[in-house]
Amino acid sequence: MKLRHALPALAPLAFAAAMAALAAPAAAKPAKPAKPEVPASDVAFGESGRGSSYGLFLAGQAAMKDGRNALALEYFDRATAADIDLDAKTVGTRAFIAAVFAGDIPRAARLAPGEDAGATLQRLGALEKVIDALANDRATEARDILASGSVTVPHRSVAALLAPWAAAAAGDKDGAVARPDVRGDRLVEVFGQLGQAQLFERGKRYDEAETDYMALTNLGDAGLLFMLDHGAFLERRGRRAEAIALYDRGLQQAPGDAGLLTARARAAKRGKAPPLPTIRQGAARAILPFATAMVGDRQTEMALAYVRMSLYLDPTREDARVLLGDVLAALDDIEGAREAYAGIPSGSPYYAAARAKLAWSYQVAKEADEGLGMARQAYEAYPADRDAAVTYADLLRANERFAESAVVLDGVITRAGGTPDWRLLYMRGIALERSGQWAPAEKDLIAALAQQPNEPELLNYLGYAWIDRGQRLAEAMDMVKRAVAANPRSGAMVDSLGWAYFRIGDFRNAVEKLEEAVLLSPADPEINNHLGDAYWRVGRQIEARFQWSRALSLDPPPEIKADAEGKLKAGLPPLPASAVAVN
Repeated sequence: MKLRHALPALAPLAFAAAMAALAAPAAAKPAKPAKPEVPASDVAFGESGRGSSYGLFLAGQAAMKDGRNALALEYFDRATAADIDLDAKTVGTRAFIAAVFAGDIPRAARLAPGEDAGATLQRLGALEKVIDALANDRATEARDILASGSVTVPHRSVAALLAPWAAAAAGDKDGAVARPDVRGDRLVEVFGQLGQAQLFERGKRYDEAETDYMALTNLGDAGLLFMLDHGAFLERRGRRAEAIALYDRGLQQAPGDAGLLTARARAAKRGKAPPLPTIRQGAARAILPFATAMVGDRQTEMALAYVRMSLYLDPTREDARVLLGDVLAALDDIEGAREAYAGIPSGSPYYAAARAKLAWSYQVAKEADEGLGMARQAYEAYPADRDAAVTYADLLRANERFAESAVVLDGVITRAGGTPDWRLLYMRGIALERSGQWAPAEKDLIAALAQQPNEPELLNYLGYAWIDRGQRLAEAMDMVKRAVAANPRSGAMVDSLGWAYFRIGDFRNAVEKLEEAVLLSPADPEINNHLGDAYWRVGRQIEARFQWSRALSLDPPPEIKADAEGKLKAGLPPLPASAVAVN
């Protein structure tokens, strides 16, 4: 059985794990292969390095379209300096946008559009000026811009969270601890409380700080976002035992979370407590949740602007660097994404996650050997790290090295102890089933389903496996129907139901469901191949041959190609005399 669904994500780092409780971000789309680089000696410059200003401008536009914003700035600078006139406002606006996306905050602040530009660009320019001022010890300027109201929709929430940090930098003690409020904005509410906690602590108002920290870590699932902040506060106050208990509480929610494991180990060894964030670091943290939320809303360009601001204020933020890679990947800048992921150092809590994303970028680009090599390096360097092991196992599975994938997962599940996460059991069950080890695979899949009895992927996979083997048919058919009811727009799941009808000889219903599946997933070679089989069994042989030919045109894997080619030559064999078709 071919697995066509993405495996469910395992418990990620605390920040990504809990943001869904506040803003429900969606995953960025996979990175695509890099577009060819346009060299700085592009034809627009001519042999002398000087071309028409319009040609340079067009080259800058093309560079921006391909995500090469620093190169675009170079073109726009040369366009401005060229002899032939070009509208300065037009070039300046494009140069401002390129500077924003490239993370050149000082340049963006200098190029910020004036009153003759649209309101959206003016407000973004004002925000860039705030960031530049905060980063370069011009706190009063930052505070005054924020107080002027020039940074408003769509940046009002970010401005509200930055205002206390600007006040603190300017020496305004009361303004620093004023709780920001934007009506109806949950992110401002909770991250404003985090900033207030940190600024109370900065002002040595420890009881008030602890009240805020405790409120944040008691937010249920979203409390995971703040476990490290609260625990670091406890460590700074010399209360290591309480910090360890807090980290343990977080690990019960997110077993294997690298950040929490690192913090717990540090506290247990009585290591040096993390320092209180600086003004710049606090401001950088204030921007980051909005960058994450923008990714979830598919507003990737604004997400890029925000994450660039955060990293300008605090270049050491490794979670922001991973997010930068995600955003660049969503914008098809695969080389930029890889550079961001590769910048996470070995030993960082974010290393395994970054290497996983880096490895998958090569897998998506059909450079599987490179991706597997990176995943293996991370796994061998940190064999006890669950994220590193799961990534390697998943890449082995994606490359149909199922037995090896199962062996890697054996170690992960053994180390988990007790009742392993159902997703681990599901992954190993798939690897075992695909490597021909059905008995242990069935055991894993049943154990996973016991934890998640309504999970559509599990219902579909195990139900289909039973049907394919002629086992527990009534129960299996019910499971597949439940999976389809939960995901009626999934071509793969509707295909499973159609193929289940085919396997039990109900060819009329098989045709109906497989036609529906093809409409939902027209480019899936396996579904088209299945529909051809169903057509053949109901006597529609011309249509059957068309579907098999269609399957061959969709770059099928070798087993489907061989199957379809054989049927185009000879059709399907007659049903055995004992078979009873439902007509």
